[in-house]
Amino acid sequence: MKNNSNQWRVFKRLMSYLKSYKWLTALALGLLLLTTIVKSLIPLVASYFIDHFLTQMNQTAMLILVGYYLMYVLQTIIQYLGNLFFARVSYSIVRDIRRDAFANMEKLGMSYFDKTPAGSIVSRITNDTEAISEMFSGILSSFISAIFIFTVTLLTMLRLNAGLTGWIALFLPFIFILVNIYRKKSVQVIAKTRSLLSDINAKLAESIEGIRIVQAFRQEERLKNEFEIINQEHYQYANRSMALDSLFLRPAMSLLKLLAYAILMAYFGFRGMKLGISAGLMYAFIQYVNRLFDPLIEVTQNFSTLQTSMVSAGRVFDLIDELTYEPSQGNSSAKVQEGTIEFRDVSFSYDGKKQILDKISFKVKKGETIAFVGATGSGKSSIINVLMRFYEFQSGQVLLDGRDIRQYAQDELRQNIGLVLQDPFLYHGTIASNIRMYQKLSDEEVQAAAEFVDADQFIQKLPEKYQTPVSERGSSFSTGQRQLLAFARTIATQPKILILDEATANIDSETEQIVQNSLAKMRQGRTTIAIAHRLSTIQDANCIYVLDKGKIIESGCHEDLLAKQGTYYKMYQLQAGMMEN
Repeated sequence: MKNNSNQWRVFKRLMSYLKSYKWLTALALGLLLLTTIVKSLIPLVASYFIDHFLTQMNQTAMLILVGYYLMYVLQTIIQYLGNLFFARVSYSIVRDIRRDAFANMEKLGMSYFDKTPAGSIVSRITNDTEAISEMFSGILSSFISAIFIFTVTLLTMLRLNAGLTGWIALFLPFIFILVNIYRKKSVQVIAKTRSLLSDINAKLAESIEGIRIVQAFRQEERLKNEFEIINQEHYQYANRSMALDSLFLRPAMSLLKLLAYAILMAYFGFRGMKLGISAGLMYAFIQYVNRLFDPLIEVTQNFSTLQTSMVSAGRVFDLIDELTYEPSQGNSSAKVQEGTIEFRDVSFSYDGKKQILDKISFKVKKGETIAFVGATGSGKSSIINVLMRFYEFQSGQVLLDGRDIRQYAQDELRQNIGLVLQDPFLYHGTIASNIRMYQKLSDEEVQAAAEFVDADQFIQKLPEKYQTPVSERGSSFSTGQRQLLAFARTIATQPKILILDEATANIDSETEQIVQNSLAKMRQGRTTIAIAHRLSTIQDANCIYVLDKGKIIESGCHEDLLAKQGTYYKMYQLQAGMMEN
């Protein structure tokens, strides 16, 4: 009952998307009904011709024959137009559903993406919405057409011969029982099949994104085996689904149809002469039995696709309804003025169990630079995640210009915080579009940002300069060049706060000095928070905080920390020794 209830809710929600296209849908339905009427008239015309003109051809008979074949042509044209309009409605609805799914996905917080594979999300917005498209473009019109044909055919048969129609109607309960049994048995199999297809996409996306690591650590065989396990399970469930289709669809329905023919022939054989049933009526009934069973067989055949569409729609709606949003922000008109940041006893946990930040407190004023150092997992990046409002902290206060950071509108906050990551991400497009990031910046402003961070030097050497194509992730550029472009993108927004998350960790020695000079210019007059692995890059920071297990264990300028000969001193000595070697 739960599955039935869920499917009904999904179906009603899908139908709600039709409201935006009600006139186009009404036109498509009208054409389907007209097609059904024409189909129903064709056997009547044939019956009349057989009974009255089969043995005597005259002008009237020729006109009836011409009209008979013209009705087939008319049926084909009307059916084509109806299917065309249904397809237009279908693609419009799928576009709307994809838009809603993508729009909600962009509002989701990092915690959702931490637990959901990227391939699974891609599968929902592509494969699953495509399955919905199949339902609207083919299955829905097929179901509605079947209802029209079944109703009109049954009424026509009743008018022709109610007694014979009663015998044929005895088969209808068996048809509905078969459909119901198939629906109950197939829904779980189809749901599992779609879920495994999503797992295949997730494993595939993971393997492609990490192919360098896979090959470097010789993990090809392991990943191939893991992929094959999922692939094999999907194969098994797909076979189960096909077995159900083969048993409950055409074979079972065709058997019922043959039994109906047997009754029809027996009725005409035993009672035809006594009741004076004509050959034309017999022909008409044979055609109507076809028209009565064929739509039901087609509907039953399409039921697996409908089930797949319903399961897929449920998965897409789960994404649309997902509420794991980014931490909420206020709607005040407050503006970031100075960019002064203060953490007061801030505690944070990703899962609500393990404490990642434990009562962290620090303050950085406009124009100052502070840095965080520490071992992996000490909480450095978590401070950035909290400040950027990617995650909600559990206790304490985060103040921006003396105001609770949650009071600022999200746009105001993000516009005034420039984030530069260790691995700069470049989008498919051009150098200009990557710097502009679709903001309203002129070409002059884009070039000015690039000149400011010294990226203009290598850009001008490129054949197409700022219109040079950028491949996915900017793989055609060196790490240093990608980082300079990321700097230009950040500086173009003129942020008051600058966050550098291991921004120089992967820079080659050839471009390190250029990058360092660019960073020095970017930091001037801005509040800067740097996370650094190489201590040589943060020696001029106003204050350096040493983290360990989510707590600040040391703080001070570079010279003071060395003088204490504590954790920072050991880290510095270790790095200095490694550089000498």
